[in-house]
Amino acid sequence: MSDLESVNNTGSHRSNAWIELDRDVLCRNIAAMKAVLKPSTEIILVVKANAYGHGLTGVASKAFECGVRWFLVARLDEAVALRAELPDATILLLGAVWTQDISVILDRRIIPVIVCEDQANDLAACARTAGVTVPCHVKIDTGMGRFGLPWEQAPEILKRLQRAGGFEIQGISMHFSSAGKPGDAFVGVQSERFQKVVAGCRERGLDGLFKHVANSAAFVGHPEWDMEGVRVGILAYGYGGRRINSRVHTQPFLQWKTRVLQVRKVPAGFPVGYLSTYVTPEATCLATIDAGYSDGLSRLMSNKGYVLIGGRRAKVVGRVTMNFTTVDVGAEGRVRVGDEVVLIGTQGAETLWADELARWCQTIPYEILTSIRSEPRAHSC
Repeated sequence: MSDLESVNNTGSHRSNAWIELDRDVLCRNIAAMKAVLKPSTEIILVVKANAYGHGLTGVASKAFECGVRWFLVARLDEAVALRAELPDATILLLGAVWTQDISVILDRRIIPVIVCEDQANDLAACARTAGVTVPCHVKIDTGMGRFGLPWEQAPEILKRLQRAGGFEIQGISMHFSSAGKPGDAFVGVQSERFQKVVAGCRERGLDGLFKHVANSAAFVGHPEWDMEGVRVGILAYGYGGRRINSRVHTQPFLQWKTRVLQVRKVPAGFPVGYLSTYVTPEATCLATIDAGYSDGLSRLMSNKGYVLIGGRRAKVVGRVTMNFTTVDVGAEGRVRVGDEVVLIGTQGAETLWADELARWCQTIPYEILTSIRSEPRAHSC
């Protein structure tokens, strides 16, 4: 039986929209990625931002069941929730970690990723005062410009940190800024800089470190960057691995749905929505659906996006509003109140995935997925 979950939107915001997750597809995605990796290379599953809107603990638990042992989060509360669910997982915490977090990090066996020298010095001093040693990884900035020790100085800084005590430096990493851009030469520059850091560390007696540099985009096209671990996020959720030349193919496993609230016949010349930004060119039927921008359906879908109803595409007409959206379902009027509407997913032979919504909204599927408002309160079938 498929591991299929329905997740209703909950909390202070309620609607009739929901998401469905077929986690068996996640397992197939993981198996596809494992098949092209060396057995010694770990998949580090990125589950920050509520597992890209898919549900942190549910996704991580299924991934662990499917053989993933390493996970990466961005914030301490995510790491704590993950540890409660997976007592035997390796959890990397990428983000700001403060001295007051030391006891939680040690108690929950969370591995912080050091992102700057000042942070490292503060944490190390706190650890020494407490008489403890904190296992950690260190981020190297080779050109992303967001987090990390400057690559030119990183070997010497790492040597100082090791000498000062308080840390057990277990791994080093970096982040490609443009691995998903075909033909971009800067990825080679970043890779070369990282290799210089590795060589510099080795010269200073820092050898045998766990190295991880490949994000989803780098993993898809550059097996030479697999190293000891690959950090896969959007690829595991089914995006970025459906191109013809991709090293591995994955499929989305989140569907987002709602229902029709009203259907009405209207004549040609009928104005729709705030400021009448759409006027019907001919007689048709309009359906009002139970989803709006408070649910995560972007206002940029206004007058150009689509949803699926009755196995066919229905265009969004007028402006997407806070709770409701109007779509044109055609003059035949075959749609009824209560009919299922697919915002992301499949219906009949038609599909709408987050990358297509992203194109309409001039953004990326990451933003589409993480904007969906849902909390896991689910049943499995």
